[in-house]
Amino acid sequence: MVAITTQDLLAASIASWCDGATGVSEVARLSGGASQETWSFDIAHPDGVIGAILRRAPQGYGAASGRACGLVTEAALIRRAHQAGVPVPVVLHVLTEADGLGIGFIMKRIEGETIPRKILRDAPFAAIRPQLARQLGGILAGIHGLPLGQLPELRRMTAAAEIDELARDIAGFNWPRPVFQLALRWLRDHDPGAGERLTLVHGDFRHGNLMIGPDGMRAVLDWELAHLGDPMEDLGWICVNSWRFGEIDHPVGGFGSREELFAGYEMAGGGTVDPARVKFWEVMGTLRWGVMCCGMMQRFRDGPDHSMERAMIGRRSSETEIDLLRLLSPRGRDAG
Repeated sequence: MVAITTQDLLAASIASWCDGATGVSEVARLSGGASQETWSFDIAHPDGVIGAILRRAPQGYGAASGRACGLVTEAALIRRAHQAGVPVPVVLHVLTEADGLGIGFIMKRIEGETIPRKILRDAPFAAIRPQLARQLGGILAGIHGLPLGQLPELRRMTAAAEIDELARDIAGFNWPRPVFQLALRWLRDHDPGAGERLTLVHGDFRHGNLMIGPDGMRAVLDWELAHLGDPMEDLGWICVNSWRFGEIDHPVGGFGSREELFAGYEMAGGGTVDPARVKFWEVMGTLRWGVMCCGMMQRFRDGPDHSMERAMIGRRSSETEIDLLRLLSPRGRDAG
């Protein structure tokens, strides 16, 4: 019996929804993506080859769990963002049971770079780097401006709920984490409460999920952690030191300043930025990433995933502890 391959399934799928398509080629699974599978392939078409990306749940897994909104909802969000002018991929098709490919969607492939080292150091990006923080601010203003009534159903998150989740996760490690406990206490003491605005929050707006070219931002990827909440959360997350990749003096992704990010946000109609709220979410994001790193290491030790990638990410929890001590020092944000 001949096994049916992913290429076979993709060829059958595109024949049902892509008029004129004659087949697929160059099918390859891409590296990266801890929670979802990503495949690149080409669609043969009389008008020219269409580069495409399949994003789907790992085989054997069903609906999303935990914080993820689910791939069907993610596809709907990306379509809505595209309609509003936010730079995102074009969703071509949402998978159905008939496709035999699981849960997910197919989108047009966008050429660009997501690897931080290249974006921060390679010559083709030198001219655009000083402009990126302001561009990102404008894009976040667009995301936060999407009318809530036009969005699919999303979970609502508050700072208090997030703190409680992190506290449970930390307790579950069964290992002393005094710096994490210190950060939890600081977050509880400085919780600003509900803000004036409730908006769509991307939830993972940082390197790896930003497709960048020599001309600037090309697409915001991976919307699986999108939710409703405080818009300052996204501004704080992009400033977390872990996303600077050694360029500690450039808080926004290792290439820009908070002032440029905030200016781009306000100029694009995002409203007035509250720096104190942004710092709160920067501390929260730093702790969240540290907890996620610990979770990676726990899965590496206890199984079933013993990949070296898990272990490498897991060891970075110690870096977040240093970042938290810097953020919570008397000098505060100026220390990092």
